[in-house]
Amino acid sequence: MRGSGGQRRECRVGTVTATVTVTVEEGGAAGGAAGGTGPVRLHCTDHGGDGPPLLLLHGLAGHSGEWEALAARFASTHRVVAFDARGSGASTRRPGDVTRAAHVRDVLAVADRFGLVGEDTVLVGQSMGGLTTLLTAAAHPEVCRALVLIEAGPSGPSPQLPQQIGDWLDSWPVPFPDAGAAEAFFGGGPAGRAWAAGLVPGPGGLHSRVDRDVMVATVQENAQRHFWDEWDHVRCPVLVVRGENGAMKPVEADRMRARHPGTRIGVIPGAGHDAHLDNTPAVYGEMAAFLAQLHA
Repeated sequence: MRGSGGQRRECRVGTVTATVTVTVEEGGAAGGAAGGTGPVRLHCTDHGGDGPPLLLLHGLAGHSGEWEALAARFASTHRVVAFDARGSGASTRRPGDVTRAAHVRDVLAVADRFGLVGEDTVLVGQSMGGLTTLLTAAAHPEVCRALVLIEAGPSGPSPQLPQQIGDWLDSWPVPFPDAGAAEAFFGGGPAGRAWAAGLVPGPGGLHSRVDRDVMVATVQENAQRHFWDEWDHVRCPVLVVRGENGAMKPVEADRMRARHPGTRIGVIPGAGHDAHLDNTPAVYGEMAAFLAQLHA
């Protein structure tokens, strides 16, 4: 694994944001229905900031821009880095390998490129990004000091998930004529705006930056198994954040705390699965309290 250049800096509200490409060399296409076999290029955003690092991972079919509002709140106290997962955003669209192990390798590559590997780093992930952070901490405890899992946990298997994801992506009326139509389709509000921002201009309007078969392949492991054994190998402090109206069931969070004593659980009022977008101030509050306790 190696990091490559292409670094671009842009000024934003008194801060400096660097866009960097990290290249992950791969030898085969195991676990992928995507068809690619070459290097995977990961689009990363370094929000800057001083202090303990936060490495942010978005959910399935999302993009790193989802974290901008939260990153802005933490930039004064933390070094904040986010990246587009393989198959999503501006990263390689059709990677050959979309297994959970491949996503974990990507975390290691990005952390290494930015010098984030160490006892001060906190991995933050939502949904599938949260599962990736969980698996990373279980297999490579040296990488991080703590985890923040937003609407993410080890439960499974979920046999219907691939079909559900495929049907959901098939329902997108692409191309969207404009951003307003896309925002409305995705439910409006901050979450709708964030999902619309993940689209790209093309013939006739705005198009998705993910391929259906890649996303379906990405969730195949979740359809077939659970990850409770990996959860039992996590030794660092964990904050589990679920939306009041989210997809994560209270029983899963409670079971996680029972098997990992000391796990902190936060419930975000009025939020759904995209809790970090639906109620960013509340998510920030939960994280800030957890981090303050962690670093005390």
